[in-house]
Amino acid sequence: MTSPHRFLLSAPRRVVQVCAAVGAAAVLVTGCGSDSGKGSGASEAASDSADSRTVKDATGKAIQVPAHPKRVVTLTQEDLDAVLALGIKPVGITNGQGLAKPPAYLADKVKDIKVVGNLLQPVIDKVVAAKPDLILAGDMQDEQMLKQLREITPATLVTMAPTDDWKLSFRGVGNAVNALDKANKVISGYEAKAKKAGEGLGGNKGAEVSIVRWNPDGPSWMERKQFASGVALDMGLKRPKSQDKDGNAHTPALSLERINEIDGDWLFLSTLTSDGEKALKEVQEKPAYKDLNAVKKNHAVTVDGSVWSTRGGPLASEVVIDDITKALTKS
Repeated sequence: MTSPHRFLLSAPRRVVQVCAAVGAAAVLVTGCGSDSGKGSGASEAASDSADSRTVKDATGKAIQVPAHPKRVVTLTQEDLDAVLALGIKPVGITNGQGLAKPPAYLADKVKDIKVVGNLLQPVIDKVVAAKPDLILAGDMQDEQMLKQLREITPATLVTMAPTDDWKLSFRGVGNAVNALDKANKVISGYEAKAKKAGEGLGGNKGAEVSIVRWNPDGPSWMERKQFASGVALDMGLKRPKSQDKDGNAHTPALSLERINEIDGDWLFLSTLTSDGEKALKEVQEKPAYKDLNAVKKNHAVTVDGSVWSTRGGPLASEVVIDDITKALTKS
């Protein structure tokens, strides 16, 4: 688990300069603070005023945010997942990854929320109309877009760095909305659920699960620290030896000659686009695919790519746990 001391209270400038060297992999309260037994809930953060706090975003930029944001706009489904898990209803959201609508697993929670654009591609006029007092910009790297968003509200934060896992990003969002204590409780609840689910898998307890996204030009397996893989590992499952790589990305698309790399006791397959879905359907008719051990055992499972192939969040993690449990406990 990531140390909560990355989310500590404000400190004098000379201490802040030391902290900056540690990095900014999540949204942090400016400064390092001390190692007191109290921990580091956002409620302990020093405020610039009664109405604002200063936090550091994932790029290390210090940003003033409302002490209690009322109108939050999210530009990625990970940020959307995070605020919904914290009980916050945003006033503007973007469509899901590879989708022209919000992700299906969150659809019932966002029915009446206005869409302000596609993933990391907000329509500025629509963002303005939402009147946000806080914008959560995911892993946006478009400096020109960030400048435009900060003209709408200076409280625009990059919430994810390239190497962040979902728990760290979620804690950062929790801190940004002054709900770090609640974020930590959500993570504890997730970890307990994952452990319990993994222990209830019977003969499949500790099985090797292959996690694959099918692209138009072939399959890519996910590294150990990628979101869905992390959930599987938290359930006590393993990854095939060929996929036991300690990263948070996915491999380049594999050729059909290397399709054996995606094999495992169980194979979870996802797509993100209609072209990827078409390519998967085509390869499922080929002998090389049919010869995979997981396929022969009827252990190949198709899952939602907008959940399994993303950077994830607490609500998405529940879907992955449920998908794995359903597959591995079926009769």
